[in-house]
Amino acid sequence: MQLLKTTDTDFSTAFQALVNNRREATVDVSGTVRGILADVKVRGDAAVKEYTSRFDHFSPESLHLSADFIATQAAKCPGDVKAALELAAERISRFHQKQLPQDIGYTDATGVKLGLNWVSLSQVGIYVPGGRASYPSSVLMNALPAKIAGVERIVMTVPIPRGEINPAVLAAAQVAGVTEIYSIGGAQAVAALAYGTETIKPVDKVVGPGNAYVAEAKRQVFGTVGIDSIAGPSEILVVADDKNNPEWIAWDLLSQAEHDPSAQSILITDSEIFAQQVITAVELVLTKLSTQAVASASWQNHGAVIVVSDLAESIPLLNQLAPEHVELCVDNPQLLASQIKCAGSLFLGRYTPEAIGDYLGGPNHVLPTSRSARFASGLSVYDFLKRITYLECNQAALQEIGKAAVTLAEAEGLPAHAGSVALRLQSKV
Repeated sequence: MQLLKTTDTDFSTAFQALVNNRREATVDVSGTVRGILADVKVRGDAAVKEYTSRFDHFSPESLHLSADFIATQAAKCPGDVKAALELAAERISRFHQKQLPQDIGYTDATGVKLGLNWVSLSQVGIYVPGGRASYPSSVLMNALPAKIAGVERIVMTVPIPRGEINPAVLAAAQVAGVTEIYSIGGAQAVAALAYGTETIKPVDKVVGPGNAYVAEAKRQVFGTVGIDSIAGPSEILVVADDKNNPEWIAWDLLSQAEHDPSAQSILITDSEIFAQQVITAVELVLTKLSTQAVASASWQNHGAVIVVSDLAESIPLLNQLAPEHVELCVDNPQLLASQIKCAGSLFLGRYTPEAIGDYLGGPNHVLPTSRSARFASGLSVYDFLKRITYLECNQAALQEIGKAAVTLAEAEGLPAHAGSVALRLQSKV
């Protein structure tokens, strides 16, 4: 864990090293993934079943989960968990409903009709992790925006290691209205969604987080299908003053550290005393966590505490780091928030822990990582929509603007372009 101070003479160098630190998997899996994708593309179901047996130690007779199996397993989900999923789905749906955009249509001064229509994707595949990272909340966050956007076919793949599945994952699928589910994971699941097999029809886009093999598979199938993003390790940056309870902040930092040994938790504060209090609190909280091994590795290898002279100094540092999650545990958090340009999602005030956003705040928890918040946004309804523009010229409108089009086409050396307009300009029909 690094302790940096902006007053240190070597701060700029140390901070730049923190910014440039790459925490993604260092093992190159591209060759292995390429082989799996090629095999599934050629052999379809047979290849998918072989990889499922090899990697998940599970040999299903059918890749497709029946309605009876889904219902039976989902019924095992505890009642309070099911109720929490339903509350989460309601809040997530309400927030994403408000994202639906309006079509555009107008006639300009020359008489040309112009417009833009929003249309939904036809079919989408949702990858849901299994095993250690089994998150029913991710089912809701991926499926509900697609459903609200109007996607007609939503396909879910989820690995079932050794034939075991978290009932809450299938309960979440029920809540979200996903009925087409396949018991597969890894690169082979991404391949099946992208290329199709005898059992699984291909989709138009693949979304959802996964391990290094899933991330690499999404990278390689991009172009054949769309993808949401290449997800990296989780990140949280907390900006906090000394009016906070240091134990609260420690739990917040570890809420992301426990995801993955490569996750990163950073605190920025204007109090060196408070910084030390949080560091001490983190060590204490770690002794209480069942996820201690993972969280401790993350904190020790990638954690950082930055002491600034004034909280205003945190903004340029934050914008350079472009973190996935940002907590602003300060007075008047809106003032700092208005200056932030590079972050996945903001959590404002002392009573808004990031974990609320992970489950039922409303905004999506699928967010840009690895500094991609510089140019990317979190998952939303827009990820499941396309824009189709249109033009309509009548004869008078074409006469008004057509000559300029001919001039530009000739300037670019494209005579067929010029001719297709010029002939109509000469027409008396």
